[in-house]
Amino acid sequence: MLPGGLRVVTEHVAGARSASVGLWVDVGSRDEPAVGTGAHGAAHFLEHLLFKGTRRRSARAIAEEIDAVGGDLNAFTGKESTCFYAHVLDRDMPLAVDVLGDVVLDAVMAAPDVELERDVVLSEIAGRDEDPEDLLADDFDALLFGAHPLGLPVIGTEETVTGMTRDRLADFHARHYVPARSVLAVAGNVAHAEVLAAVEAAYGSRLDGPAQPWHRTAGETPTTSYERLAVRDEDTEQAHLMLGVPSLRRADPRWPALQVLSTVLGGGMSSRLFQQVREQRGLAYSVYSSTTGYTDAGTLAVYVGCAPERLGAAASVVRDEMGDLAAHGITDAELTRARGQLRGELVLGLEETSSRMTRLGRRELDHGGLDRATDLASTLDRIDGVGADDVASLASELLTGPRAAAVVGPYGDADELPDEVREMVSP
Repeated sequence: MLPGGLRVVTEHVAGARSASVGLWVDVGSRDEPAVGTGAHGAAHFLEHLLFKGTRRRSARAIAEEIDAVGGDLNAFTGKESTCFYAHVLDRDMPLAVDVLGDVVLDAVMAAPDVELERDVVLSEIAGRDEDPEDLLADDFDALLFGAHPLGLPVIGTEETVTGMTRDRLADFHARHYVPARSVLAVAGNVAHAEVLAAVEAAYGSRLDGPAQPWHRTAGETPTTSYERLAVRDEDTEQAHLMLGVPSLRRADPRWPALQVLSTVLGGGMSSRLFQQVREQRGLAYSVYSSTTGYTDAGTLAVYVGCAPERLGAAASVVRDEMGDLAAHGITDAELTRARGQLRGELVLGLEETSSRMTRLGRRELDHGGLDRATDLASTLDRIDGVGADDVASLASELLTGPRAAAVVGPYGDADELPDEVREMVSP
């Protein structure tokens, strides 16, 4: 940790010729209420705006410097964190560190640029509104988390983005985009000392001060809204269903068991839902389960995309498989396959320096202070330590409670949905 509270984490990747650099800020859409009404979408807006220029670089200069070394520069925003990242040749790591620090910590946020990026974000919202799966995910989160900030879309709404002011954005930036809430993660052909030297050269006086790192703490646990069913009438060729339940926060010690449960349910070609919905009955092309974990909440969800006339039959299979898991747990063969699948996906996913950088940054933000040298081995051990009884207990707890379902498709309202869908979310 450096003065000012900035944390620097690195990983040397033998044989790599590149470096992936990510400046992670512990801020996301759930933090927006701190600056008052009308801030919804501020974090995502800033993801765009900060690249428009700093006191040392114009937007064009930023693009030209990265292009001149063949690098990539981008960012993404979530509900609890934002990452600004670059992928460059190893020799250009200091440039990437300098540009990212300049963009995140020293952006100008000029009023004309706010207006330019407002139009860009509004175009992105319009594109989101044409994507059924994106709409579905937002509706599902709104059901599970209600009025809590986790229930709002990261991108904001047309109304809030249209009304976003430069002062509100600047206030949000000043509060949250600071070294004490930041982690610089670098993976590739780099040495830790070289990265530290690049940070000190690039950030200079911005790291002065004894500030301690800021860590997100669990707030008021989000509660599921009263509504259990959301229907969005869209003239789509497919019906899109997302069904799920509130689940575990990401730091819950049962998280590995949840990953095994999700994998058995719908995590791959051998999963129950893939076999029963697609392979055995041909009801849908796409069916899978997924998990999301936050500081104080989480979700376990199933997605199905199918012809509208097959939605009832597909929902019936999903209901039966969830019920069977809740009542009987998983088999030893399923446990063995799921653990092997999770191990393989984890290790194979770390072959790219960008994946390693992402893991470094997320782990430091979410679980700061871990021994990162043994972190991967410890994660694999936790997966191997999951037993069938652990999964059965969790399935019985999660899959027997109230469910929420979001549907996008050619249905005027809930009354037009197949009975099987409405019955799945009945109290």
